[in-house]
This record gives sequence, C-alpha cells and structure tokens, in this order.
Amino acid sequence: MSAVFQRTLASHASLEGTSLHTGEKVTLTLKPAPEGHGFKFRRIDLDDQPFIAASADKVQTVERATTLAEGSVKVHTVEHVISALTGMGVDNAIIEMDANEPPIGDGSARPFVELINKVGIVEQSQPRKVWEIREPIHLETQNGTIITIVPCKTFKVSVTNVGPDGRFTQYFSTEVTPETYEKEISDARTFVYYEDVKPLLEKGLIKGGSLESAVVIRGEEIMSKEKIRFHNEFARHKALDIIGDLMLAGVRILGHVIAIAPGHGPNTQMAKKLREEYLRMRSMVPSDVVLPDGESVLDINEVLRILPHRYPFLMVDRIVECDTENKCTGIKNVTINEPYFPGHFPGHPIMPGVLQLEAMAQVSSVLMLRKPENTGKIGYFMSANNVKWRRPVHPGDTIFIETEVVKMRGSIGQTRARCLVNGEVVSEAELKFALLDR
Repeated sequence: MSAVFQRTLASHASLEGTSLHTGEKVTLTLKPAPEGHGFKFRRIDLDDQPFIAASADKVQTVERATTLAEGSVKVHTVEHVISALTGMGVDNAIIEMDANEPPIGDGSARPFVELINKVGIVEQSQPRKVWEIREPIHLETQNGTIITIVPCKTFKVSVTNVGPDGRFTQYFSTEVTPETYEKEISDARTFVYYEDVKPLLEKGLIKGGSLESAVVIRGEEIMSKEKIRFHNEFARHKALDIIGDLMLAGVRILGHVIAIAPGHGPNTQMAKKLREEYLRMRSMVPSDVVLPDGESVLDINEVLRILPHRYPFLMVDRIVECDTENKCTGIKNVTINEPYFPGHFPGHPIMPGVLQLEAMAQVSSVLMLRKPENTGKIGYFMSANNVKWRRPVHPGDTIFIETEVVKMRGSIGQTRARCLVNGEVVSEAELKFALLDR
C-alpha cells in the first residue's frame, strides 16, 4: 500500500457565531500547521495566547460536550470542529478562538466543513501515521454504553442511538472517508431531550441554544426550525461526535468502531484507552539510538538496541568507530565457546566464512540504521557479490569489521565491507540490502 502523506489547510479562514453553552460571541479561525503538529486550540483572547492540544490527557469534563483544559485555560465543545478536520482528511491545524468555545452554527459540523472547503487542503512532506487495530478493544459502562473497536482495513463507524425509554432508537453505519463524511455525517445536528433542557439551563450549559442550533425532542415530537435532514439523523450525529472524540487519542486508526448508546464520557474514555494501547504497542519498537561520530564506542547493550539479532546469531560485540555518515567499524571477539566450533571442524576449529559474511552484514545494518528515517527497521539481504575469503579465522582472534555505504536509494542500500585480523584482510564482500519495517 502506497504511503499517504499528512495534510494541512492551504490557507486560513474565519467563522463567526455564538457558542452553544456559554452563549458568547466568538470568532474561530482555522490555520495551517506543520507536520506532526496535530490539532491545537489557541485562546487568542488571553494575554499569552496559550495553546491546548486536542489530546485525551487534556480532557476535563464531558457533560453534554467535550472540554479540554491546560491548567486554568479551557476550551469547550471541541468535538464538532475536531470531527470535521478528521473526517475531511486534515492532520495538522491550529484552531484559534477569541472565546472559550467554537460557534455552534446549526448544531452540525457543516460550518466547519464549508470553512475547510473554502481554504482547501494541501499535502505535506511527512507520511501520515495510521494505527491498524489488530486486536479488539472494548469499553462498557454502567450506564449501558458499549464501544468496541475491531480489526478492519478501513476506518468504519457503526452507531446505535438509544434515547430514554428506547425512544428514537436509530442505526447508522459507514466507512469514513472525506466524501462520506461530508455527504453522510457532517450535516447531522446535535439534539437534546425536552426533559433535559431545564436542568441544562439551570446549570448554565446551553445559554446559546435555540431551535436553530439544535433539535429538541419532546415525547415523540421533534421540535426544529428545519425538517429532519436524515431519517436517522441522531445516530449520524452520534457518529460525528465519536469521530471527533476518538481523535483525541492522537492517532488515526484503521478499525471498525461499533458503538451502542455512545456519549462524550464513554467516547473520551475510549480515546484514553486507545492512547494507552497505542503507546504500549509503540513501546515494543526499539528506541532511537544516536550513533556517535569519530572514535566513540557503542557497547553490546547499545548494539542490542539497534540490531534484532540475538544469541547464537549476533556477530557484533561492539561498534568502535564511525568515521563519517558512510563508514563504520565493529569488532567480533571469536572464542572457543562459539556454538559452531564443535562441528566446524572437530579438532580444527575454524569460523565459517558465511558467518564472517553475516558479521559484515550486521555492521552494515548498524551503519544504515543510524539514519533517523531508518530507526526501527530491519536490513534484509538481497545479494552478496565479489565475496572472497583470504585466510582462516580461529578461536582467540578479534575480527575488525569495516563497512562503507557505496549507494543508498530509498529503502535499498549497498555497502562494501571487509573483515581484518591483526591488520590482515581475512574476508571481504559487496552487500545489498532492503530496509523494511519490523
């Protein structure tokens, strides 16, 4: 599968309106951001204009909306704008506001999608990181919410909305792409049950609410300035919310999200769980090792962090020199305890020539894996040319393995290598590798 690159906004544009819960007038501006930036809110109404990352560890409250906080600085009702950016394929953006909550508009993500379409989207230089779910991840709450994410080669959501006493039970399912998001999800409006309106007003949570910014349900009646946009509009809006809330995990996923009676609380709990699972998975990838220049030394523990090889097939004990970006020297101490000596040969122990070749390959891998873009990869043999063995290697010998990169194109690399004992060349070869992800 070809790489998909990160995307950001081509320019910046603003939207004015009223916030739902605080009722304040607000101007929201979407701006481009660099690779790896993610989504960050910026409160330009405050003196230091602080940023708040759209991250699960910043979630503070989730009553009727998702609130993020950094110290005493807060932004409310972030799910619709994050959902729109995610659904439309944007990876990096700055969301500036001169108040603590985005404008509610008509209660859907349509205003934000229109803003994104107005400025356009551009591709960036870094590949997009996407996590393919390999094992089911499950969350179940005491209030009856069930959210399960199962393996899938695309990003898909299936949502069942269940109202009080089973009212307006609706189902919606789709693969999420920019096209389906814009046509099938973004227009779905937020909704509230009439019996919940009074408590919300008493808590000061919907000061900017009206029949133009939300659908109100009273009994079996739907109260709205506009007719229902979809027969299952409430389930579609729940899908809209969950797309925004789950992106707080900080990584796009390939997986099928199956949600029954979701809400912002369970959604953000699942985002935190996703984040924890993602970090646990990434912890299995070897951490970056910065190879030193000149005569600095990497001991065996640092070598083990770079190479995947283990006993009895690790043929490098130490890296003793990295002259330039293209040259590296390692050593291998050959002892009588090597497991191959009893059979090669009884009474006349000699290190097999193919293992000298392997030692050259392993030091070559260290040399190529020092580049940041190759961290965590594995070098696979493609060919060995002009291989020569010039003299035997015996127990007690110390082999110095010198390697040099002669060509590097994409994931394919070629090196020239030789093994020396007491300053004499014992073997040499030209090697070709493919660097692939683990």
